[in-house]
Amino acid sequence: MYLLGSDIGTQGTKTVLVDEKGNVIAEASREYQVITPRPNWAEQWPDTWAKAVFETVKEVVEKSNVPKNQIAGLAISGLYGGSGVPVDKDMNPLRPCLIWMDRRAVEETEWVKKNIPKDMIFGITGNYVDSYFGFTKIMWIRNNEPEIWKKIYKFISPKDYVIYLLTGEIVTDYSSAGNLGGVFDLKKLTWSDEMCKALGIPKEYLPERIVKSSDVVGKVKKEAAQLCGLLEGTPIVAGGIDAPVAQLSAGALEEGEHVAMVGTSTCWGTVHKGEKLPFGLVSYPYVVYDTERIYTFGGSATTGALARWFKEQFGETETVVGERTGISPYQLFDKEVANIPAGSEGIVVLPYFMGERSPIWDPFAKGVIFGVTLYHKRAHIYRALMEGAAYALRHNMEEGMKAGLKLSDECWIVGGVSKSNVWVKIFADVTGFKMRQVASLVEAPFGDAFLAGLGVGVIDRPERIKEWVRYKEVVEPDPQNKQIYDKYYEIFKELYESVKHLMPKL
Repeated sequence: MYLLGSDIGTQGTKTVLVDEKGNVIAEASREYQVITPRPNWAEQWPDTWAKAVFETVKEVVEKSNVPKNQIAGLAISGLYGGSGVPVDKDMNPLRPCLIWMDRRAVEETEWVKKNIPKDMIFGITGNYVDSYFGFTKIMWIRNNEPEIWKKIYKFISPKDYVIYLLTGEIVTDYSSAGNLGGVFDLKKLTWSDEMCKALGIPKEYLPERIVKSSDVVGKVKKEAAQLCGLLEGTPIVAGGIDAPVAQLSAGALEEGEHVAMVGTSTCWGTVHKGEKLPFGLVSYPYVVYDTERIYTFGGSATTGALARWFKEQFGETETVVGERTGISPYQLFDKEVANIPAGSEGIVVLPYFMGERSPIWDPFAKGVIFGVTLYHKRAHIYRALMEGAAYALRHNMEEGMKAGLKLSDECWIVGGVSKSNVWVKIFADVTGFKMRQVASLVEAPFGDAFLAGLGVGVIDRPERIKEWVRYKEVVEPDPQNKQIYDKYYEIFKELYESVKHLMPKL
């Protein structure tokens, strides 16, 4: 039997088909854009996601030549959809979805801080408040778009909207519900009447059916089957938020196992029993052992985005050479920085080029390149950008450890940035953790395929993921470099504290 996994990302959707042992048979992807009508606003129409899922599923099925009756099921994960898609009673979208990177709900965030006791919201939900969270975005729609608010039937997460189009079922999973923040009771694992009332969010606007990520939620309808190339009746499995599904794809199941997903941004996460919740990070149910284990993560807004910005602004030569030789410009940058010593000879970067998520939760945060002299070359700045991203990762790890989370001495690393051996070494040296790259670069869709297997019974237990994952050799931290980075890391934290009051003034 074969299994399908599809992940709806912020800038693209990827689908894979795997066999029962986790070998990837075929994959396909589609790219699309984020709508940014104003600074710090970020929206997407859900039909973009639906089209991408249907097209990639169909392409993968056709490419693989696998008999359709041998495809046991499909699971779907998705970006954190912020508010979710507001739909009317006919399930038609009323406006674009306010996705995770939308930061417009500043007034709503301030209102919550002033009117809802910190202990109350954290005690119930395991999370605090920021314009990142979906509940503040829902409040923004209520406060600013009353005509739309009156017509709303439900808020549906990105992947759950696509599941509805495939099956006709309205459903969400525990990770998606928990990531909404504010209105989800992390202990009772259901919507909180108390918080819905306090925040003015009608409970009936939220999906009634909350399921495990490996639950079969419906079967492919006839009309959908024609669009996506699957047989009518193919089981659809709930899936979850992309970050914990990518965590699963690296093999993380037990307390202490932790994974850094480093792409455009970073999501570093770990799994635990929920006894100690870090205040500055984000916590919600994990995508396996959903009712027993919590996934806690810290998210840095820019990682690979820093490298892309540098390439686009200062890497014209590398881009041209790359086009001629087939060598990635980023590989050329890696060669340039390999001889620059740890600490970039006195440059420290605050990597807050798009505000910042955890642990500082500052939408006004700005990027800072500090310590530049006439001695420094372009390669120093590129390396300092890499180091700044690593300092941000360490900052999140430390918040988890301060709260009492146990972390093994080895961090698994996945995502596009993990292809850079230089950057992975910097992550190891800055954090002091051994870094182990996952050999497969499939990530979340791979985890989805595994969840599909669990859901339909092709896979008998979550521990089987360990048999699916293959790792590269461990990258050890260099003790001498770690000593240097310890000093620079203190400057990194002090630098932000020294200039954060100036940032909103810009």
